[in-house]
Amino acid sequence: MQDLGKSMRDLLNRQNLNSDYQRLIANAINDPDVQAFIKAHQDELAEDVLERNGSKLYEYVSQRDKLRAGHQVFAPGYEPKLVVSDHYVEVTYEPTEDTLLAQKQSMLKKRVHAVSMPKMIEQASFGDYNVDGEEEQRAKALRQAMQFVADYSQKPHEFHQGLYFYGNFGVGKTFLLGAIANELATLGYQSTLVHFPSFAVEMKNSIGKNNVAEKVDAIKQAPILMIDDIGADSMSSWVRDEVLGVVLEYRMQEELPTFFSSNFSMQQLSDQHLSINQRGEKEEVKAARLMQRIRFLSHEVVIQGPNRRPQ
Repeated sequence: MQDLGKSMRDLLNRQNLNSDYQRLIANAINDPDVQAFIKAHQDELAEDVLERNGSKLYEYVSQRDKLRAGHQVFAPGYEPKLVVSDHYVEVTYEPTEDTLLAQKQSMLKKRVHAVSMPKMIEQASFGDYNVDGEEEQRAKALRQAMQFVADYSQKPHEFHQGLYFYGNFGVGKTFLLGAIANELATLGYQSTLVHFPSFAVEMKNSIGKNNVAEKVDAIKQAPILMIDDIGADSMSSWVRDEVLGVVLEYRMQEELPTFFSSNFSMQQLSDQHLSINQRGEKEEVKAARLMQRIRFLSHEVVIQGPNRRPQ
């Protein structure tokens, strides 16, 4: 990093302001924080430290005061710290609390890869998942979600069955998926959340671009996958077999944690959605094969209650 003290001294010398410079150095040396640092490290410092490191002390005090006043500083987002280096004083710059918080939030976002998901999942948390006194199903769903996180964090390399949340519109299924992903992110684990109807459209559009396999691979290999709103729209046989089927087959073989949310129970998803193609023909065997994988990968959890979405 540029030596701010040297730059400041050179500037003052060019302007023949040495007397002012000496005054600034004297004020820096007499600063209470500087005096406390020198006293705490007096056995480590050279005898001529004040003479040789005056510019360093001025750099520290001036940048600290600007930061406290909210003014532009030499290293935005960082605060100066005095350290001892080879018996003399050096100034280092460490992230401020706000910078550390922003870095943490950025890191968490990188661990949660959302594909066509609502923005609200970014802030979803277990603490904000409201459970009223008589809503035992919601409470049970929350307990199972929290239990998954606890179990996974203890043994991340073992297979952990995900959860299949189903229930009416607006009861908090997607929110709870987001809360699980965010909680896992704080523990250092990556998740991918996919709004499946939107993903299916994207897959169809990718056929002409010849990158279907690339997109499917990115989803199927996710360390933790959450498939949101499965069954919300009619699914073509191609999407069912060549996209969803491929993803679930891989995840079952590799025993990768997989979550789902749906307005349908598993049985309803099979009977009313997966077993009937777009031509109205029944394909029960293919649906059963897909459901076998869904049941292997996840445990069914019902969530009922009033619609909590803004009206």
